[in-house]
Order: sequence, then C-alpha cells, then structure tokens
Amino acid sequence: QVHPVESGGGLVQAGDSLTLSCAAAGRTGSHYVVAWFRQAPGKERDFVAAMWWNSGTIYYADSVKGRFTISKDAAKNTMSLQMSSLKPEDTAVYYCAAGEFLFNIRTASQYTYWGQGTQVTVSS
Repeated sequence: QVHPVESGGGLVQAGDSLTLSCAAAGRTGSHYVVAWFRQAPGKERDFVAAMWWNSGTIYYADSVKGRFTISKDAAKNTMSLQMSSLKPEDTAVYYCAAGEFLFNIRTASQYTYWGQGTQVTVSS
C-alpha cells in the first residue's frame, strides 16, 4: 500500500517560490508513476507533472513547464515539486498521486493512490 502525504503549501505572493513535498510516495516497479495534480475551486483536477519512479522520466503540463520542477529522494521515499515564478492562476489545492500501468499519465482517474491535498494560494 502507498499512502502519500503532502506538505509545504501556503500563501505566497506572485513571483515567489514554494516547494511541496510528498512523503511515502515511492515503491519499486518499472511502471510506477508519481505525479502532482491541482484543483482550483469549481474546476476539474488538472495534471501538473509526473515522473516514472524508476527511470526518472518526467512530463510537465505546458502551463508550468520551465517554472515547476518535480524530483524525488528515493532514500527518503519522498518526491517534491519546486515551484517558482508563481502566478495567481497557480492557486489551487495540490495533490500527490501515484499508480502503476497507467494508460494516460495526465488523467487523474488513472491514479490509484492520492494524498489529502495541500493548499497553495498566490496573491497578486
């Protein structure tokens, strides 16, 4: 079983940086994927970034490419999302997710394991 737990959310100003962490995220398996999604009020849960745990292959949503970085610390069994140049439109609840044998890594319903979410608010 995998029980992701997010931390690190908060209130920041536009242009600031923030790092989110997801504990208990990893496990072995060549098809195991960890990801970050976000959900703003009244909107669907959107893909942010994903990484194959073993190979390190990474994908980003176009809206965050160049500003966000997903990474892992296998020894600590955690993954992180470093966010920079934050914008008000980045405001959302951010979720850590994990799953195996995914058909589409950008689709939230594909993932089996979810954290409880952490709020990120970016003021203008």
